[in-house]
Amino acid sequence: MLVKQYPFYFKSTVVLFGLILLVYVLNTLAAILIPLAFAVLFSVLLNPLFNRFMQVKMPRAMAVLITLLIGVGFTTVIFYLLSTQLVQFGETFPLLKIRLGHLIDNLEQWIYFKSGISTQKQVAFIKSVIDSSQALIGSTIGTVFGTLSLILLVPVYVFMMLFYKTLILNFLYEVFSEEHSTRVGEILSQTKAAIQSYIFGLLIEMVIIAVLNCSALIILDVKYPILLGIIGAMVNMLPVIGGFIAIVLPVLIATVTKDGFSTQIGIIVSYMFIQFIDGNFIFPRFVSLKVQINALISIIAVLLGNAVWGLSGMFLSIPFIAVLKIIFDRVDDLKPWGKLLGHEVPVRHMGQIWGRRRRKKNTNEATPIPLTES
Repeated sequence: MLVKQYPFYFKSTVVLFGLILLVYVLNTLAAILIPLAFAVLFSVLLNPLFNRFMQVKMPRAMAVLITLLIGVGFTTVIFYLLSTQLVQFGETFPLLKIRLGHLIDNLEQWIYFKSGISTQKQVAFIKSVIDSSQALIGSTIGTVFGTLSLILLVPVYVFMMLFYKTLILNFLYEVFSEEHSTRVGEILSQTKAAIQSYIFGLLIEMVIIAVLNCSALIILDVKYPILLGIIGAMVNMLPVIGGFIAIVLPVLIATVTKDGFSTQIGIIVSYMFIQFIDGNFIFPRFVSLKVQINALISIIAVLLGNAVWGLSGMFLSIPFIAVLKIIFDRVDDLKPWGKLLGHEVPVRHMGQIWGRRRRKKNTNEATPIPLTES
């Protein structure tokens, strides 16, 4: 049977329209797909605990319920510790607001003496910035409601996925032919291992960074060290911007609560040192080597995830790329894409290898063959 070969421009156009349609669907159905994606991650993370309960002959519904309660309880403890710190922060917020107002007044006077810009013009500029940021405020409110939807929908999705795990796995096996069942099993097992190792690695990294942050803030005598240290460790999981946000928050609190700038300089130096340790020792040890995605693809994936799903997309982008790499490495036609996503850098590029082969072939062809007279 002859297979029709389409020109390159036709195939590339079809792929481009397919990607546009995919992004449109992901963006339009974000309210449904984001909780579902988080539920898949948490289901894979809680799956070993669920299997333990099933091994002791516990009823499926009870095993799923106990597993879910343990996961929700662990999350509740973390949020409780943060909420106690937030309550202490709220009690002193009026004093911080007054101190911040004095600092803003001093800053306005300093700008007036240095540049001659009147206070009225500064206030008008700040007002225009606030007016132009209404869209940002709206998106922030949308993020808050999105977070509430995550809190409500994710446990329901997790319960259903664990309860119907066998049904879902059988569907994935039956979709493909029997000859590909071994490869499908490898992809599923490695996908599960990659997601579990990635999430466990992030949790270990977050705990270590939180301890280092809290220790540095306690030594520098910054207020609310536990709250700021844990928040800094959580936002540090966001690539590209997480480290900057982690530094800004304690610097702002130190500016409002302390005189001079020595504490702020100490915070910046300490956090930069912690991020250096994280980038060169902690992250490669517990996260990067398990996911095995190179830095260029990680940054592009995070930015694309932010463009499609916001903060949730930034968190979900790396596990999604890790799953794609596992699939690409198992499909012959997609193996070059799997290598592109990986962290291994070849010593030589293919142009040098193919060039040497062609030169060798041409040399052999140019060898003259002597002719003898009969």
